[in-house]
Amino acid sequence: MLPPFFTEVLQELPWWNRDWRITDVEPGRPLEIAGGHRGFPSRFTEVSVPGTAHSGGDEGLPFVATVGFAGDRLVRFQAKIGDVVLGPATAPAGQLEPHPFGRVLTALMDLRGIPVRAMARGTARSMSTIHMLRRGVHNPDPLLAKEIAKVLGMSEADVRVIAGLHADSRQ
Repeated sequence: MLPPFFTEVLQELPWWNRDWRITDVEPGRPLEIAGGHRGFPSRFTEVSVPGTAHSGGDEGLPFVATVGFAGDRLVRFQAKIGDVVLGPATAPAGQLEPHPFGRVLTALMDLRGIPVRAMARGTARSMSTIHMLRRGVHNPDPLLAKEIAKVLGMSEADVRVIAGLHADSRQ
């Protein structure tokens, strides 16, 4: 029942290669989530369903669908096939999706009580640059990642991983 459902959901994506199908799934792993998590006001259940996606040939990739629901209402759907994450867009049509570094940077700054002005001073950047980083409009270059790491009190390597910078892109 679930493989055809997941295949149908993916087939609705205009760019999806219709040769790929979800061929098998393992039992789901439900998790009860408290209200207020990820912006949802009430409790909901999230289920991770691992499986495999195959094309017409013998090629297969690991598949994991994460489905969240409150009662009979679907509140979240995300799938990961191999290293590719498919999920709902957060930006309006025609606009670029925000870089995930922004959400993590914002959370780390808030957790450590670092205001935008202090991050701007500590990195020798303008406050508008820090605001753009926090909104996910920009992602830091290697030098800025190093400076952000100092202000956050983290290792440069950790900030580079969060920003999705490769180890060979040092400056």
